[in-house]
Amino acid sequence: MAFVENKKAHFDYEFLETYSAGAELFGYEVKAIRAGKASLLGARVLVRGGEVFLVGASISPYQEKNTPASYDPERARRLLLSKKEILELAEQDGKRGLTIIPIKWYNGNRKVKLEFAVARHKKRYDKRALLKAKDTKRHIDRTLKGE
Repeated sequence: MAFVENKKAHFDYEFLETYSAGAELFGYEVKAIRAGKASLLGARVLVRGGEVFLVGASISPYQEKNTPASYDPERARRLLLSKKEILELAEQDGKRGLTIIPIKWYNGNRKVKLEFAVARHKKRYDKRALLKAKDTKRHIDRTLKGE
């Protein structure tokens, strides 16, 4: 069950390899994610200094009055991965034309996890072909249903 999804990522990017990781979050951030008060639009994953960070994701306060005054909803959050996975991501991040995009926050064994992917940006004609295929399928389904 996904709490928050980045639906635009499926349309804009071609996923090459997906990963799953825990994140260093505060308790009120976990509650906010479970309540769906988060956004992954415009977010990305960066590999810096042997660590992996989620940057640009916004997690709104769960309860405004119980959140500390110094809380930054768009702070960088460290992701928890093995050294082997971090090295793989660092290698992928260095390649030209590839980026690491968060896909969704989900519940993994009572813990909030982040699923992200190494992705390549789709070209405009790829997006058009996808929309045309979807439209054609919809038309065929409507025609068959009418018979």
